[in-house]
Amino acid sequence: MGESRGFMKYERKVSGYAPVDDRLKHYNEFLTILPPEDVKTQGARCMDCGVPFCHTGCPLGNIIPDFNDLVYRQQWHEASQRLHATNNFPEFTGRVCPAPCEAACVLGINEDPVAIKQIEMAIADKAWDEGWVVPEAPNVRTGKRVAVVGSGPAGLAVAQQLNRAGHLVTLFERADRPGGLLMYGIPDFKLEKWRVWRRVEQMREEGVEFRCGVNVGTDVSAEQLATEYDAVVLTGGATLGRDLPIPGRELQGVHYAMEFLPQQNKRNAGDDV
Repeated sequence: MGESRGFMKYERKVSGYAPVDDRLKHYNEFLTILPPEDVKTQGARCMDCGVPFCHTGCPLGNIIPDFNDLVYRQQWHEASQRLHATNNFPEFTGRVCPAPCEAACVLGINEDPVAIKQIEMAIADKAWDEGWVVPEAPNVRTGKRVAVVGSGPAGLAVAQQLNRAGHLVTLFERADRPGGLLMYGIPDFKLEKWRVWRRVEQMREEGVEFRCGVNVGTDVSAEQLATEYDAVVLTGGATLGRDLPIPGRELQGVHYAMEFLPQQNKRNAGDDV
């Protein structure tokens, strides 16, 4: 714990939004960047609790007090290693995760919680900027073949982990681009898609095979997968909307989110929709 009373000395600070007039001109991310010195002081606000509820509040089990302290000490490379030990894609979660870790933060009982999400995003971005994130191809292959069905965040993560363990991984995606909701669903102004492509290219260099435009159950049967692969991992997304039988549902212009959102993603990518 770098500064024992940092939570009493510093107030919570997070990045703001770009001016509205600027945001109206493009679909790029609208969050501004918090200066490194401010990220450092936010790390100092962590109390290094004896029982870190932020750790258990995080679905990934990120070791949050550790990387908070490392950021405060300006040991960014070590912070990146600690973060990537539990999180394959912190540049995604640092932008779109609802941050249940902050809801679980003990400091949040009577003060503003530690800006964990902000710190995570800063670590991930610095790791890429410094060239610390590189392909990690396995030294030895097991000869085992694994099919992963669905290339959303879960599919990408399991494919990367299994590939790094030495297995031969093929990732099947029914859409024309990989990424699932990361690519088609989350608006570009929350997550620019070049960040997704950057990870996909890293995984390709590591040896993961991507097969897009393949609908398992139609283009490839489940029997084929069971025959050709030693294991099959199902990581399909929930893309079917749930209707709401409420007054006004029948009005023109009311659409399911997953009918509308992928179209704006494709338009921003230059597709003719």
